[in-house]
Amino acid sequence: MFIEPRVGNGREVPRRGWIEVVCGSMFSGKTEELIRRLNRAKIARQQVEIFKPALDTRYHEHDVVSHNANSIRSTPVALPQEMLLLASGCDVVGVDEAQFFDESLVDVCVQLANRGTRVIVAGLDMDYMGKPFGPVPALMAVAEYVTKVHAVCVRCGEIASYSFRIAASEDQILLGETDSYEARCRHCFLEGMKGKSPEAASVAAKH
Repeated sequence: MFIEPRVGNGREVPRRGWIEVVCGSMFSGKTEELIRRLNRAKIARQQVEIFKPALDTRYHEHDVVSHNANSIRSTPVALPQEMLLLASGCDVVGVDEAQFFDESLVDVCVQLANRGTRVIVAGLDMDYMGKPFGPVPALMAVAEYVTKVHAVCVRCGEIASYSFRIAASEDQILLGETDSYEARCRHCFLEGMKGKSPEAASVAAKH
């Protein structure tokens, strides 16, 4: 379990910013861990602001909601730059579904951390093809703390780190839950990719 390097309301020590990334596949508990850390910050009476992509309305228009229905109030934004103004004066900023933002999210998170904000980002590190997804890999590079969480493979029960798409779509971004994705281990992910499109099958052939 991740333990914060510093807790408290910051009144007695200078504010120091940093970036934390929580990444992994679908159904691995990323949002659950994000909510846990943000709730702890609230208990410590810190000023907290949470953001999510405006396009993600799967569970709720405003709330960040985990797969097991835990939730926390958030602010939907279309562009990462909006966070700089909306998070002014905050001790902690949370960002969910980071993979749906563009690469400018990296610079925004760095700016927030540089001005003394603790930034906690959760997102998929790989897309349904098993390729690096959006700004998350770059955020992992500049973060002080990276936590990779894992799901359980629905096929064999082993540790899962891949999001296997079962819906008939080849768009990189497809909002969905268990009706569209399965968590799979590397072996079961590659086995499933063999029966898909030529591009998907080529992914399996390279391994």
